[in-house]
Amino acid sequence: MHDKILIKMHDKIALWIEIKNVVGALKEVTTIIASHEGNIVYIEQFTQENAHLYIEIEGIRDIKELTGELSDLDVVLSVIGVPTFYEIYGKRVIVVGGGAQVAEVAKGAISEADRHNIRGEKISVDTIPLIGEKSTADAVRAVVRLPRVKILILAGSLMGGEITKAVREVQKEGIPVISLSMAGSVPDVSDLVVSDPIQAGVMAVMAIADTAEFDLKKQKAKRY
Repeated sequence: MHDKILIKMHDKIALWIEIKNVVGALKEVTTIIASHEGNIVYIEQFTQENAHLYIEIEGIRDIKELTGELSDLDVVLSVIGVPTFYEIYGKRVIVVGGGAQVAEVAKGAISEADRHNIRGEKISVDTIPLIGEKSTADAVRAVVRLPRVKILILAGSLMGGEITKAVREVQKEGIPVISLSMAGSVPDVSDLVVSDPIQAGVMAVMAIADTAEFDLKKQKAKRY
């Protein structure tokens, strides 16, 4: 079954594929992609009555041929080319912590992201209000498993212990961490500590924006 294919020519392409919810369907799809020397760099599966695959692929030389062969598979119901998540949502700022503080940080981050997105960037802000050391530490550690995350902000009144260990793990993976000024050991290991939550959100976005002149490395371990 052939659907209209809407593909933008990029080094990385994204496909939205509807497949039958049967054993081996994913294998058939990925086998075709591999035969075209495509490297799958990101994949998600959504399952209801049928399944949908969102796949980002690099290295495809002939996009029409690939999509044609995928459409010819018995397990494939439709294939549509879509923009990549990076093209739509861009870089991600993650805010984790107490509800009131998270809301204020998000206010600053969203306002600053709006300024840069107007100039053509794509920066999105994700938040989760949490309480408890374990749930917060789990959320911090999970950041490295999320795609396109460029910076993490921790917003709360007290964070330490297992959360501090999680912060160090995230930093080792190359994700900088901004902390609000709070009790506990998290501020001691963070890349930047900011007292005002709105300003913390603003500075986080400035740190990852291509259209801003703010080098977080030069602010290492400073407190504002």
